Amino acid sequence: MNQSKTSLILLATMVAALGIMVGTFLWLKLAPRPQPAAWNEPNLEGLNDYGAVPEFALLERAGKRSTLADMRGKVWIADFIYTTCTDTCPMQSATMAKLQEKFSNQSDLRFVSFSVDPERDTPEQLSRYADRFKASADRWLFLTGEKEQITRLVQQGFRLSAAALTDANSKENVILHSPRFVLVDRKSQIRGYYDSREHAALERLNKDTAMLLDGKGSN
Repeated sequence: MNQSKTSLILLATMVAALGIMVGTFLWLKLAPRPQPAAWNEPNLEGLNDYGAVPEFALLERAGKRSTLADMRGKVWIADFIYTTCTDTCPMQSATMAKLQEKFSNQSDLRFVSFSVDPERDTPEQLSRYADRFKASADRWLFLTGEKEQITRLVQQGFRLSAAALTDANSKENVILHSPRFVLVDRKSQIRGYYDSREHAALERLNKDTAMLLDGKGSN
């Protein structure tokens, strides 16, 4: 291969990488809001009712089967991550770790991280990832399972977005997904969405979680 061809290949690779970076940046900035109805940003204030979480049966990082029935009677905060993510996922998990510490005395609160890359995120992989953030085995679950079930759960159940970004010139595995936390009450009803990147949204999450735990925001 001559120098000219090598230069062209390197240039094409750089352009492809730049395109992925720009695309990811724009997605994070312009990511679609969840749309359970025709609601806008002001409607996110306070506790609302966005419907029920559908039934699921997934594998937890310890290899145990986890279902929606296991969560009934608990307040929980969900998010959507994958272990090879280098964008929002580490920040989401770091924030979740802070929430775990903040509510350490609340035995009725759970944290649930669903993998949007279930084909690669085995229970063993999720276990290693969880250890990075000192996730409690009893209070912070990391769930994986069949890809179709995860896709339905994210898109139809939680009404959020997740889509793989494929590029023939790149070996990077990039999955565009919502960085929002989702608050679920004791009856498995979705009560709020909170952008994990926004301080004000996280303040609302803290307040709304405390209200549900105190029984003040029950339906």
